[in-house]
Amino acid sequence: MAYSVEAQNRADISSLCAKIDDAIANSQQYVAQREANIAMERRNLKMAHDTQQKFNNSFRLYELYRPFVSDSAIYFLKECVNYARQLGDPSEVLRCQSLYALRCSNIGMYDEALCVLDSLKPTPGMDSLALGTYYEAYNNVYSELSYYTRLPDMKDYYLAKAQHYEQLMLNYLPADNDACLMRRELALLNAQRLDESMKVNDEWKATVEEGSHPYAFMALYRYLEFKARRDTTQMMYWLVESVQADIKNAVMDQGSMWELANELMLQGDIDRASRYISYTSDCANRYGSRQRNWQIAPLLSSIAKSYKEQSERTTSQLRYTIAAISVLALLLLGALFWVRRRNKQLAAARNALKSSNDELAAANRQLASQTDELSGLNGQLSSLNTQLSSLNAQLTESNRVKEEYIGRFMSLCSQYIDKLDNYRKMVHKKVKNKDFDDLYQTTKSTQLKEKELEELYENFDTVFLHLFPNFIDEFNALLQPEMQVHPKEENRLNTDIRIFALIRLGFEDSSKIAEFLHYSVNTIYNYRARIKNGYTGNREQFEQKVKELGSIK
Repeated sequence: MAYSVEAQNRADISSLCAKIDDAIANSQQYVAQREANIAMERRNLKMAHDTQQKFNNSFRLYELYRPFVSDSAIYFLKECVNYARQLGDPSEVLRCQSLYALRCSNIGMYDEALCVLDSLKPTPGMDSLALGTYYEAYNNVYSELSYYTRLPDMKDYYLAKAQHYEQLMLNYLPADNDACLMRRELALLNAQRLDESMKVNDEWKATVEEGSHPYAFMALYRYLEFKARRDTTQMMYWLVESVQADIKNAVMDQGSMWELANELMLQGDIDRASRYISYTSDCANRYGSRQRNWQIAPLLSSIAKSYKEQSERTTSQLRYTIAAISVLALLLLGALFWVRRRNKQLAAARNALKSSNDELAAANRQLASQTDELSGLNGQLSSLNTQLSSLNAQLTESNRVKEEYIGRFMSLCSQYIDKLDNYRKMVHKKVKNKDFDDLYQTTKSTQLKEKELEELYENFDTVFLHLFPNFIDEFNALLQPEMQVHPKEENRLNTDIRIFALIRLGFEDSSKIAEFLHYSVNTIYNYRARIKNGYTGNREQFEQKVKELGSIK
């Protein structure tokens, strides 16, 4: 059950990541749309006649560039500051300069952010939105400094500052402001007040449009909510929602994609993690954020290390596989060489026998013309002919046995070569598809060896019973009734009979029989001794009797 749940989770993650892959494939269209919106707003700015209109157009350009290109966003914020000064609106000057400082801290320019903020002098009569933004910028820069500093004393100092300005920000900004909702939720989440933090996220979710850039922020924090609850399914769903919203809005400053790549790497999906972190790294470079590159760098290093380890494991497995295939190929070549040599020996034996028969026939013709004085010699020759006929019959039988087995052996060699090639293709395909887990399980299993041994024994039994169809009955006739051996399957031999079938074919050495049947020499010796004890006659003559059994049809 645990395995099936894990497999289902992987399938769910794969289907979610397929959506990300589609979005990345179409990302250039989303970028082109944002660039078209920027181009249109730039034309509007050029055609603007009064300062207020120029301020409005510049601020809209800032908002379009804010998640897209940081330098351009900062440039248009500076323009907004100039136009606000021309309009004589101190609140807008404060708000735009605070946003400028906020942009600086978001891309890692903390000194610059503090210099801008320390130079501002807000007055109580200013607009609450401007004051709230001013305190938000201070809160953001001190929160970032608290997170990244390695000095405990400075961390406490920065954290106290951040909390002070956060409270001031919450006092001035509207309760439904995204920055306020985010900080309220994060504070409750850090305090492990999960039910309350989820209510804040639900409240935030109701204020944002699905698929928008603010929706991506909300979805990222909703991912953190379910991560704290260890709900993997919901956690990954909302993280993917955030990533999709970022891509479709052509957002270049992508925190959620970095988080997704990290999650996938922890789950062992190195390929996807590498693709996603490379994509978000390219986006971060286009955006111009030092901070995001700092975050990405350790993950890139971890992925590179994982790739190296995976490559080393794959190389080692391939070496073992190639070595095994090479050994099998050498064995096959050796077998073919041996068969060819035996064929030559058999051909020489046939020629010698034919020559002997021709000479014997000539001798018989000469003997036929002789008188009764050669009767004694004829008797001797008749005895020799009988012996030669017996030897010829034995040689014919041996030739038939060898021809049958050699034909079957050549067929098996051809089949094994095809099987080896199919196995090579399967290994090549899995390596090419990086399916290393499946390849490892395949090469680890002994099922292939067991199947091939079973097929070898089945071929041996079929050929042997084809050559000696009455062997089992004649073999049992030599044994006492209680010691007789009857195979469970028709047209198949069991181990007892298979040992003596090999003896019938001339294999007398127990080590050779053990090698063929994949048993120990002691085991073969015990089988032979036990069957001999059941012989009705002298047990020392039993194996000679077995060699005389059977007739070839």
